Amino acid sequence: MKLRPTTPASVSMTTRVILVFASLLILFSLPLQLTQKVFADHFDDQINALQQQINNYNTQAAALNAQAKTLQSAVDSLQTQASSIQAQINLSQAKYDKLVQQIADTNKQIKDNQDALGVTIADMYVDGKVSPIEMLASSKTISDYLDKQEYQSSIRDQLTSTISKIKNLKSQLVKQQADVKKVLDEQTAQKNSLSAKQTEQQNLLSQTQGQESAYQQLVASNNQKLADVASQQRSYYQSLVNSGGGVNAGVYGSFHYSNWSGNQGCSGGYPYCGPQDSGIDPWGLYNRECVSYVAWALSARFNRYVGNFSGQGNAYQWTYSAPAYSGAVRVYDPQPGDAVVLPQSGGFAPLGHLMIAESVSGNTIHVSQYNFYGTGEYSTMDIQNSGIVLLRFPSR
Repeated sequence: MKLRPTTPASVSMTTRVILVFASLLILFSLPLQLTQKVFADHFDDQINALQQQINNYNTQAAALNAQAKTLQSAVDSLQTQASSIQAQINLSQAKYDKLVQQIADTNKQIKDNQDALGVTIADMYVDGKVSPIEMLASSKTISDYLDKQEYQSSIRDQLTSTISKIKNLKSQLVKQQADVKKVLDEQTAQKNSLSAKQTEQQNLLSQTQGQESAYQQLVASNNQKLADVASQQRSYYQSLVNSGGGVNAGVYGSFHYSNWSGNQGCSGGYPYCGPQDSGIDPWGLYNRECVSYVAWALSARFNRYVGNFSGQGNAYQWTYSAPAYSGAVRVYDPQPGDAVVLPQSGGFAPLGHLMIAESVSGNTIHVSQYNFYGTGEYSTMDIQNSGIVLLRFPSR
């Protein structure tokens, strides 16, 4: 059996008007942050895509930089080896030059002794034409005659022996010269080989450095694009501030904030109030950024130890860099003096955001901060203990 509906088939005009009015009332009573989020969403994709490209380019540049450092070490090592071999070549060349001079001196000695032997032989030849009787007759005594014969024979033997020794010395010197020449040639070949390797490594190093430079240019280009998009986003936020409507509260994911004080310039006791990003604070962080303010507040106001962040000081990095460099620990029961980290949150906080807990009431944390909405100014607000990370730093 088909049941009849209990609602009348027709509705009165008055009822229809009431329903339309109620629908409009519900529509216009939605939180303004939902409308804001719709307008802000178109920034998110741009910022996330650009940030991803920057991260990729930075990774490539870091890898090429490490490779370049390794190649530079290889080039330096080859240069040291080449210098060592050149010193050995210089030593071998000096030995070779000395041997050449010794051989020249030896040749001169051989010639001088050969000349002397020639004179002696000539004298003996002349004396040989004199008959023994004539030589004996010209001698004063028989002893004088025998002395002449013995002297000539001794001189001849001595010169012959000297020439033989000098020739042996020359042979030794020539062999040493050949050995040194062989070592010298080997050392020269080794040096040439090292020079070729050094040139190859230097060319590779130059190529790698060129690639790193190209990636760094891409990073710089994308950083500029990211800065442009962030500037547009700040302008959008500022337009909301100027309109005075609904920007003191909002929801992003599970992050809830309310009672935002509005920007209050460079106040809150923070001392590094030059133009934003114009200087580096004692913790290696750019001034008038949320991270710099919280590092100062932790140290100066809450007497906590904060170490240098060594280039890892973006807000989203504090979850691991603060424990590593400052001994911070993650906690879940908020207390005044705790650092409050909002992780990366699309276009709302592309690099995360950092606040410091001033007071706690139930699940609500009253925080102070810098650079909320990207203006580089001081402000306060209330947040819920959700969608955040609490870090407690050790006392000094």
